Amino acid sequence: MTETPEPSLQDDAARAGWLSYVAGMTQDQIAAELGVSRQRAQRLVSKALAEGLIHVRLEHRLAACLQLEADLVRRFGLGPCRVAPGLGAGVDSARACASPAAALLEGYLARPEPQVIALGTGRALRAMVDELAAQPCERHRIVSLIGNIAPDGSASFYDVIMRVADKLNTPHYPMPVPVISDSPAERALFHSLRPVRAVTDLALAADVTFVGVGQMSDDAPLLKDKFVTPRQLAEMQSIGAAGEIAGWIFDRCGHYLDCAANECVGGVRIEAARAAPVIGVAAGATKVPAIRAALTGRLINGLVTDEPTARALLTL
Repeated sequence: MTETPEPSLQDDAARAGWLSYVAGMTQDQIAAELGVSRQRAQRLVSKALAEGLIHVRLEHRLAACLQLEADLVRRFGLGPCRVAPGLGAGVDSARACASPAAALLEGYLARPEPQVIALGTGRALRAMVDELAAQPCERHRIVSLIGNIAPDGSASFYDVIMRVADKLNTPHYPMPVPVISDSPAERALFHSLRPVRAVTDLALAADVTFVGVGQMSDDAPLLKDKFVTPRQLAEMQSIGAAGEIAGWIFDRCGHYLDCAANECVGGVRIEAARAAPVIGVAAGATKVPAIRAALTGRLINGLVTDEPTARALLTL
């Protein structure tokens, strides 16, 4: 006789989350169903949500968020725009953006005509992909804007193309180059290769593009992920670096800097005022100057963000 395996902590958390968010049980009811204390039931439900075992989407568009969306569209001439309710102090803002960004992407995936969807990288996009509903989408193609090789030769941790491909079972095209090459000559060598040219051309022809927007303050993602050194970051700050998209660094007016780092970026550069949607997915107080610069320079023409970030963008 085959013995039933003992449930793990994650099993218990997933079951508690299911009973809470799907069955609509109270914590007392969950405790009784699982044979645990009310306090443990509460912790299990919290664990299920925190670890992404259960996904929750807000289907009702709050009036305050709708007003902020309208104000952002009017101020910056945006196309797609979504503002999510804030999550409060101490919570990663990327989590607020994840669900509405995923819903927006799913809208493009639902189109009957084949779509080419380009993706940047970063924490916000990774959170977005985690919220995507798994579905077969063989008619579409997913392409990366950014190189997938980290400085030590490992795969870039926040590259999202493989995660998307796993969920959608769709043709996918990673960018097989370093995120930042050691020299302009090395970058040119990579981009002379036929497969790299093919992926680049596909990314430039995308029907819709989703990108993260990185800040260039002292907590810059490029620094955290060791693509630049503190000295290099300080040098770029001294000449006006305000933000980056797919590794390409721009100033507060949304103009790309003439600097050594931009000569070595391996991925595709998003040019200003593209006709096709280029949707920035970003939120957080430290990102406000970078997002504002990207909007000002028309590097992005769509935005998914949260309430505090939207209000800050409108009051700058």
